[in-house]
Amino acid sequence: AHSIAAEGFAMVKFNFSHNGTSIQQPETFDNLEAFGQNNYSIQLTDLQRVIDWVSSAENHFAKDLDQQQIYLIGHSMGGGTAILTAANDSRIKKVVGWASVSHSTTPWGNWSMEKIAEWERAGVQYYENSRTGQQMPLYYQLYEDYQQNTEKLDIINAISSLRIPILLCHGSEDQAVLIEKAYELKDHQPSADLFTVNSDHVFGRKHPWTSDELPEAMQLVLDKTIQFLKTGC
Repeated sequence: AHSIAAEGFAMVKFNFSHNGTSIQQPETFDNLEAFGQNNYSIQLTDLQRVIDWVSSAENHFAKDLDQQQIYLIGHSMGGGTAILTAANDSRIKKVVGWASVSHSTTPWGNWSMEKIAEWERAGVQYYENSRTGQQMPLYYQLYEDYQQNTEKLDIINAISSLRIPILLCHGSEDQAVLIEKAYELKDHQPSADLFTVNSDHVFGRKHPWTSDELPEAMQLVLDKTIQFLKTGC
């Protein structure tokens, strides 16, 4: 965020309301209930509120900003949320997806029907966070949200409809969101700029990141993103 702001952009960075962290504990998952209740519809609402706030009187810097030149950057699930939002808000003039998902069925899209049926019966499934070792809950409402809003949450349809500049950055060794997802997005929007690096889902970073220097892959992605955002400005 600081690097992008240093290039003359007004940068707003935020956490989604149900990402499982808090103001008091921004680096750890201290609200697993909120995490488990997260879904794409909630994230779309969160992002829309942030965009609306940027343009509102509550934002003391609003008068100094070009409200018709708003760019979105999202990572992973946030990348999909950014694409969906851009397709429905004419104020968005560019969108960047870092290791973006291509479907709103993450992470259950490849589950068997038996596992989904068990998910419904139990109401929750768990997976282990590799960084913290915590058992992260996914409540069945995530599946229900998709079933109730399939058209609204169609990322492929959204990116196909976009007529604005799009940048997709993806690591070739990404095991969380496979590189094939980036190619799928590109296939459905040939005008998108696809930039790949030899790295993982987080472009070589670890959390928390304490060094003043970024990993090489992350620096390449950041440089490409800044170049993309500045083009045509």
